[in-house]
Amino acid sequence: MDSRLRHLAGRQLEGRILARLGARGARAVDIGTGRRGLGARVAVERFGATEVTAFDVHQASVGRARVRCADLADRVTFRVGDATALPVDDGSVDLVVDFHALHHIPDWRAAVAEAARVLRPGGVLALTEMTARFVDAPWLRAVSRHPADRFSTDELVAELGRAGLDVPPGKLRRGAGDRWVQAVATRR
Repeated sequence: MDSRLRHLAGRQLEGRILARLGARGARAVDIGTGRRGLGARVAVERFGATEVTAFDVHQASVGRARVRCADLADRVTFRVGDATALPVDDGSVDLVVDFHALHHIPDWRAAVAEAARVLRPGGVLALTEMTARFVDAPWLRAVSRHPADRFSTDELVAELGRAGLDVPPGKLRRGAGDRWVQAVATRR
């Protein structure tokens, strides 16, 4: 969902909430950046990132994001890449940003593990996601395609823990009847 409205909500609402939850980091990776580079932009504007590498599996999305974020060119690099196999060194980033990418990734658990792998100890994964309660709604399934095996908030938090990421008290928000979740998880 790279709509203008979705982008504005991410910048103005979700980015602000994640910043209040503690999303910070100078060196960042954005997974599933989309055509507007939402996560990369929020990482720079709200989370203090000075160097962002933003990945998307679609070359067309990478090209569009590069154009949309031309004003950030000195701080953001856009690359084609898979969130389950990032070309990033182990423990080399302070922040991984996920703005509604995980629920699109067929093996979302592998993407969580990969985010944990690239984070340094004490680094954070800042995520905002729709859960299965939203993604599996019949009206959304009628207009959008998502892989099977989507997660609840509890399943997502459990997977974060298995990957070595802790969600401390006060770093998780559930919304819309647990259809929307935001969290800042710290690498052990």
